[in-house]
Amino acid sequence: MVSFTTWFRYLAHKCDYSISICQKSYWKGQLNEIEALDAILKNIFQGKLTYLHWNKGQEMAPTIGDQGGTLLVRKLPAVSPTNVDVGDVVVLKDPEDSEKYLVRRLAATEGHEMSSTDEKDEPFVLENDQCWVLADNEKLKAKEANDSRNFGPVPMSDIVGRVIYCLRTAVDHGPVQNSQFSMHKDIPVLEVELDVEELAKNHKA
Repeated sequence: MVSFTTWFRYLAHKCDYSISICQKSYWKGQLNEIEALDAILKNIFQGKLTYLHWNKGQEMAPTIGDQGGTLLVRKLPAVSPTNVDVGDVVVLKDPEDSEKYLVRRLAATEGHEMSSTDEKDEPFVLENDQCWVLADNEKLKAKEANDSRNFGPVPMSDIVGRVIYCLRTAVDHGPVQNSQFSMHKDIPVLEVELDVEELAKNHKA
């Protein structure tokens, strides 16, 4: 049974999300004021804050498992350091193929100084809207991990969601370890929208 406080926090998140995505279309001239208000209300009453994503590969083991996993992803319409944090597992557009998506852990954001273990590489600071993402699997080399050590910084605007729950197998599933800041924000979303049976039905392994 979801508490009133949780529902209130969940609805607040839905309002914030709905206003954010409709505001973009409104400012671009794609919606007038009435259409924008209708879209906001429709999102609040009918929309969801999450979607399912199948991730394969060993790059994020053990967080997602050696054979991949079915993920519950929280949608993030406007990504900035105020709504994602270092330590979050995020879904982002593949820098080498914009039609595909990668799941990686956010390791650094704009303003962080990056240095290499290779003395030949000069340190540098991540610029505005840049971030650094890494695979969790420490057994993989940089090229195998296919992360920022390979393709460099990526735009934060390429992040589309935060992974909040992972089903690795029917008996091995649970919340994903993100930053404390994000895990606290995601509690009401998890409590209201998590459906393990639906995750299991969509599992491809």
